[in-house]
Amino acid sequence: MTNEHSVFQTLKAAGYKLTLQRRATVEAVCAAENPMTPQAFHAVISQNHPEIGVVTVYRTLDILKRLGLLCQFQLDGTAQRFKAGSLEHHHHLVCRCCGEVVDFGRCPLELETTLEKETGFRITDHRLEFAGVCRACQGKENQGPQSFSGNTGEPE
Repeated sequence: MTNEHSVFQTLKAAGYKLTLQRRATVEAVCAAENPMTPQAFHAVISQNHPEIGVVTVYRTLDILKRLGLLCQFQLDGTAQRFKAGSLEHHHHLVCRCCGEVVDFGRCPLELETTLEKETGFRITDHRLEFAGVCRACQGKENQGPQSFSGNTGEPE
C-alpha cells in the first residue's frame, strides 16, 4: 500500500504543489480500505473540508493516476473506482460481489514479446485484472441467495 509521505514526495518531485486540496485527497485515498468512486472520496473529504469541490477531487485523482500512484477499476458497467497503488508493477483480483481488491506482483504475461513481434506494436504497459468472487462472498453464496448481497463495492 502506498503511504501518504511517499505520495507527497512523488508529487513534489513531479513539480506539483502540496495544496490543502491535494493533501486532503491523498489522505482520503491512502486511508481507503477498498476502491472508491471520486464521489465517495469527495464525501469523505468534505466532512473535514466542505470547501473542496468534487472537480478538484477528480483533478487530483487524475494527477495521481498519471503518476502511477493510483489504480483504477471498473467492473461490468459500474462507476470507476480508485485505490492507492504500488509503484511496482502488479495486477489485481477483484471480487464482483463486495469489491475487495487483492494485489499480486507476479506477472504471468510473457505474451508481450510475442504480440510485439506479430503485430509490430511497441507495448509500453499492460494491466491484468481477474474478476471473481472472494472467499468471504463464496461463503455467503453457499448460505443461500437471500444472504448474498451482490454489492459492487460502492460505499453507501
